[in-house]
Amino acid sequence: MIKTAEFVSLGHPDKTADYITSYILDRLIEQDASVRYAVEVMVKDNTVVLGGEICGKNTNIDFAKCVKDALRKIGYDERYALIWGDKAININKVKVINLIGCQSCEIAQGVDNNGWGDQGVYVGYACQGDGLINRELFLAKKLNRALYEKARTSDNLGLDIKTQITLDNGKIKTAIVAIPMLKDEDLKEFVCKVLGEKPQQIIINGTGNYTYHSAVADCGITGRKLACDFYSAACPIGGGSPWSKDASKADVTLNLYARKLAVENLKDNDEVWVYLSSCIGKSELPSAVLKCRKGATISESNLQAEMQPQVLIKELGLDKPVFAELCRNGLV
Repeated sequence: MIKTAEFVSLGHPDKTADYITSYILDRLIEQDASVRYAVEVMVKDNTVVLGGEICGKNTNIDFAKCVKDALRKIGYDERYALIWGDKAININKVKVINLIGCQSCEIAQGVDNNGWGDQGVYVGYACQGDGLINRELFLAKKLNRALYEKARTSDNLGLDIKTQITLDNGKIKTAIVAIPMLKDEDLKEFVCKVLGEKPQQIIINGTGNYTYHSAVADCGITGRKLACDFYSAACPIGGGSPWSKDASKADVTLNLYARKLAVENLKDNDEVWVYLSSCIGKSELPSAVLKCRKGATISESNLQAEMQPQVLIKELGLDKPVFAELCRNGLV
């Protein structure tokens, strides 16, 4: 059976957008752990647009500084600008457009009474194997992260990296890498070493060597890499983007909790899916379903678990500035 999964680095413009909003949220949580936050980000060329809603107590943020600090954390710093110039987002030329307002009072009245800040559906998944995720995604992530770390210290490789792994009955059929290069560099041996086996085919930069990348070659927007953030094609994607909202909105909290429940129920099963749903302003969940596969046998049952917003937020540590690190490492 053929299976494929893709992963992208923080240097990819969509993930850069995800990381910027997560970084800003962390700085706000440091000032107010109960801050309400929903901020989308668009990055194009050297302009960063912030749009959304924030409601917090005694919060004071220099948004332009936060954006630049987040870019430096990714690796788009002054050193990178010296190497790549205008071929990538340039920290020295970044402009920030702020379109942030306040959270709706109608939404606030439900969240203040320990209700969820949005309605939606959320899915958790776990399977036997490395990382308790599907192997094609595990390998795509492993390769991407290794290339990203290599590029962080390179004077030749760029940070905007995509990797894709195709398996054929468990064996690596194809490994695809897209990575900016100032000059040709043979990465095939590195790819084989990271993956632990030699793929039948390795493709490095399918259209040839390229230099223009990040927000200069593409427009980055929050929430466009959900298949990378979750489980690729192994199960449905639940909720919206987990990176542009605080924990009361449920998209990060209930997706993380669904994953936690899936792992806890994996035991001797081959695969486990957890399906949750929420209602805005209410603490109880309309549905919570566990689905397990062992061999050819599939079973389903209702879940009984503590799912009140504030209880889960504290249990998962989401009242602390952990969102940038979650965005860097992924939900799984």
